[in-house]
Amino acid sequence: MGKRGSKPKFTDVTCPNEDCEDYGKVNNGNIVGNGTYKTKNGKVHKFHCKTCGKRFTSNSNTILHDLRTNEETVFLALKMILKGMDLRGTAEILDVKLDTIRGWLSIAADHSGKVNKVLMKDLSVDKVELDELWAFVKKKHFHEWVAKQRWVWLSFDPKNKIILVAHLGGYDPKMFSMKS
Repeated sequence: MGKRGSKPKFTDVTCPNEDCEDYGKVNNGNIVGNGTYKTKNGKVHKFHCKTCGKRFTSNSNTILHDLRTNEETVFLALKMILKGMDLRGTAEILDVKLDTIRGWLSIAADHSGKVNKVLMKDLSVDKVELDELWAFVKKKHFHEWVAKQRWVWLSFDPKNKIILVAHLGGYDPKMFSMKS
């Protein structure tokens, strides 16, 4: 049986409902605890927003939301894939189904887009390098293909080690000119 009495204040928790007027605001007093439940990864807190009525957990809007697998296994799988191991090999070593690995990868990709929006919003870029790549695949049709050349243009921030823009298209020197 749980203890009765005043519940701890959840001032650092925000409402995940984008339509809520208190979305993303901390210290508003609109979030109240609504119990806990145990998972393989430990205790998960349940919350309730008094402003919009949405119920959510401490795992909401995270990569671990609704996953029943141990979080160490999920993160190990993602690290193995990141280091270049193929999906089938990762599934075989961790003794999980290939579709499970694909699901975790899909969830991680969706979540990384949201994280990038936040982290890259105020990114300071001092230097940008530009590089191009051109290649052909079918040598038999080379003369026909030259007329329809395709180039890959990349702008790269060497300090933060990220690709800022990738562009696929033809070669037009005016496109990347320093003149306005």
